[in-house]
Amino acid sequence: MIFQNLIIENKGRIQYIVINRESKMNALNKATLTELHAAFHEALHNPAVGGIIITGAGQKAFVAGADIAEFEGVDVNGGFKIARDGQTQVFDLIENGNKPVIAAINGFALGGGLELAMACHIRIAADIAKMGLPEVSLGLIPGYGGTQRLTQLVGKGKAMEIILTADMISAAKAYQYGLVNHVTGQENLLVQAEEILNKILLRAPLAIASAILAINAATQTGVNGFETEIEEFSKCFSTKDMQEGISAFLQKRKPVFKGE
Repeated sequence: MIFQNLIIENKGRIQYIVINRESKMNALNKATLTELHAAFHEALHNPAVGGIIITGAGQKAFVAGADIAEFEGVDVNGGFKIARDGQTQVFDLIENGNKPVIAAINGFALGGGLELAMACHIRIAADIAKMGLPEVSLGLIPGYGGTQRLTQLVGKGKAMEIILTADMISAAKAYQYGLVNHVTGQENLLVQAEEILNKILLRAPLAIASAILAINAATQTGVNGFETEIEEFSKCFSTKDMQEGISAFLQKRKPVFKGE
């Protein structure tokens, strides 16, 4: 697929997905969401890609929200479709994917932009970044999983305050609340994202996928996360990577994993 709103770059086993609507503060319009679905679907099924870093073009915004102009004139059924399609085709696809995804938050991450970052497995923010869910100031609520993921990350009380006040918070506050994993200078943002992802890519790919699935199960309604962990743990014993990992440990050498 030829992308109009994304830049796709590969650096070894790392794939960069850059939202490239700098003049619109990288806002998520319908076309961009469609491209994100295609890009992530392709990356998750590409054996040459081990992990993904997503960021925004320029230095002002990661994603400054949804493209609000597209909401004008939308009725209840249209609103349902916007939320359902966005969640299932993009945000859930990222969270439940079998490869690690790091959000490099280079600037404003507001509304759908913060929801996009929260769907990723790890978040790193530039120290100048600002984050928030301002939807109630528009007569809306977060519709791409924001009410759920923010609560999981920072707790009910903080989620209530952030969503109901619609205030932005600094990167430092986001780190304090547990919303982001790390804060760094903007010039070091992608360097640190790559360092973390490259460390993950030294580990067994199938085990990484199982770990993501099991960790996600901890917050899924109606799913017994302990049973999921047992099932995924046992599946590891059928892999060549597990045999290699055990052999390397016993032989006091570095393992060579092949994702088999």
